[in-house]
Amino acid sequence: MPTPEQAPASPAQPPVATREQVIHDIHGEQRPDDYHWLKTRGKADAGVLGYLNDENAHLDAVMSPLRETQATIYHELLSHVQEDDEQPPIQDGDWLYFTRTLEGQAHPVFLRRPVGGGDEQTLLDVNALKEREELDNVWVYVTRASPDGRYWAYLMDKTGQEVWELRVLDTQTGELAEAPLTGLSGWTLAWHAEGRALLYATEDATQRPDRVWRHVLGQPQSADEALFQEADPTFRVSASLSENGETLLIVSAANMAQEWLALDARDATARPTLILPRERGTEVTLTDGGDHWLALTNAGDAEEFKLVRLPKQGAISLQNAAEVLPYTPERYLTGMHLFKEDLLLSGREDGFTRLWVLPRTASPDGQGGYGAARRVDFPEDSYTVRIGGNRVFDTGTARLLYTSLTRPTEHLDLDLNTLDTALVKATPVPNYDPAQHVSEMVWATAPDGERVPVSVVRRRDTALPAPTLLYGYGSYGIPVDPAFSMSRLPLLDRGWVWAIAHIRGGSERGRRWYDAGRLAYKMNTFTDFVAAGEHLREAGLATELVAMGRSAGGLLMGAAVNLRPELWKAAFVGVPFVDVLSTMLDASIPLTTGEYDEWGNPNEPQAYAVMRAYSPYDNLKAGVYPHLFVSTGLNDPRVAYWEPAKYVARLRTLREPGSGVLVLKTNMGAGHGGSSGRYDALNEAAEEYAFALAAVNGELQGE
Repeated sequence: MPTPEQAPASPAQPPVATREQVIHDIHGEQRPDDYHWLKTRGKADAGVLGYLNDENAHLDAVMSPLRETQATIYHELLSHVQEDDEQPPIQDGDWLYFTRTLEGQAHPVFLRRPVGGGDEQTLLDVNALKEREELDNVWVYVTRASPDGRYWAYLMDKTGQEVWELRVLDTQTGELAEAPLTGLSGWTLAWHAEGRALLYATEDATQRPDRVWRHVLGQPQSADEALFQEADPTFRVSASLSENGETLLIVSAANMAQEWLALDARDATARPTLILPRERGTEVTLTDGGDHWLALTNAGDAEEFKLVRLPKQGAISLQNAAEVLPYTPERYLTGMHLFKEDLLLSGREDGFTRLWVLPRTASPDGQGGYGAARRVDFPEDSYTVRIGGNRVFDTGTARLLYTSLTRPTEHLDLDLNTLDTALVKATPVPNYDPAQHVSEMVWATAPDGERVPVSVVRRRDTALPAPTLLYGYGSYGIPVDPAFSMSRLPLLDRGWVWAIAHIRGGSERGRRWYDAGRLAYKMNTFTDFVAAGEHLREAGLATELVAMGRSAGGLLMGAAVNLRPELWKAAFVGVPFVDVLSTMLDASIPLTTGEYDEWGNPNEPQAYAVMRAYSPYDNLKAGVYPHLFVSTGLNDPRVAYWEPAKYVARLRTLREPGSGVLVLKTNMGAGHGGSSGRYDALNEAAEEYAFALAAVNGELQGE
């Protein structure tokens, strides 16, 4: 740790962005925007690139005295990585599929081996692919084997713009079966049962997935058959194969509604038929139960969702569906995976993740029935458990993922009959002793009296109060559950506390927790986070507070800094959604129309007023600000580079003497998720931690 005698760094003079006056006029308000040009000129413009490069140069000047600390932290992080490692294999058909990482190699290798034993087969070495095609970055997230195992398909992004191409490997020849399909959406890839046709999705001009297609291997992409097209700009389409392998399900989903269609997976000429039409405010997750449909839904005022069964014959209505697991406000149901003899449900109780198993039985009406739900229990009080990768329908074992703040992820096999678990593999974390760490849950009180849980982890020998990093997200109902992260260890080893604020807008305390932090109630998200920070200080846990969030969590950072700039020593504002009004008023850019149910539609005066009250860019004002590390990706399609760039440019004109250092980092070859290689990711984390340490230790000089 640097000594107090070290002189503060002297960063180079920060860049000053050109100002071009633009006035946005809507709902009787004139909203000035001197940096609108950073959006309208586009990322290829010389002036835009010049400004972003100047900001990167300023970052380098600020970080130059800290690079040695960054390098030290990087090597510490690397010391906790088992570089030569394998993920536990997942059975799919007659094969076991897995990935392997190798020392010195930044990307995984995808492999398989026969279930009955035999030689392994390399399907894709992403490192070799990156080198062969001379790519700066490459992402492979979605892979699917054909049911007979002959073909192995994967979706690949080469720019970070989340525009994907589909490649299909012929496992018998080791060569691609055909030319790649291009311009695809990133999350739809499903095979017909006969293994010669598959479904994929494409996007409209706003990168909204709006069409599902069927492709027959060997035919040109231009000959592919459109199965479904969604005209409503607030809905997004995707397709998947049901667990029993008999049905391909197409869903068109908005934030608060879904419409479901189905087609026979065994018929490569089948057309989809409507199962459940959309109904605003009614949400449904559907799967094929064989002689019935099985659905999780909030229909009938079941706010935290219930499980129902729907007949395949005759009229289908959620209102008179047979209940399998009735609604109770104490249990929030979030997902399911169906096996031949059992149903595995996921959900939440008491703020934590839970799992239940329901045996499948025969029922008097001849339809498939379900027995009583049995909860799967674990020894720890605070933990996170999720349904893992399961590709076999006829099995009595389910793969789970289990972790806690002090316990690295464990791959478990759950016996669906006895509910016993068996350890398949514990993620190796070299140079880490869980016994040296302790976690707890504390509770902050929000301004309206709501109690907000905050997870805290530290070393047992850390003297309190201590510097504390407070992380938050709080949007889309996405929870930030208590889970282990190796990347926290350099801070914990330096006597820091790491805290996670489980704020409204997430779903940690159920669906009501999400609904209380969106639309007209969005301000609760930000005031909850501030309350969490205040409580950590008042409870004697925290001295200096450093805040961190990404994407919608970056919006959280901007809003929390605007609300209480003096509370934070520093904040990391990652790929941040900070120019809320400009984005949500522009229906031509990705995500906007599909986000109206999350933020509101600012073309409506009431929704505009709500957003206007918290939009970080529009609420900047003259004052003293903490140290701020703002980051973005030039190719980010989710939160465009111009949002953080405009935010930083305006903020530079408003900070008063005594403000901290402000930097903007633009990854010129990546998108929303940052660099694709694991070593680059470690180095980026080390850079942020070096900045945080310097901020807390007084080694950053205000500009």
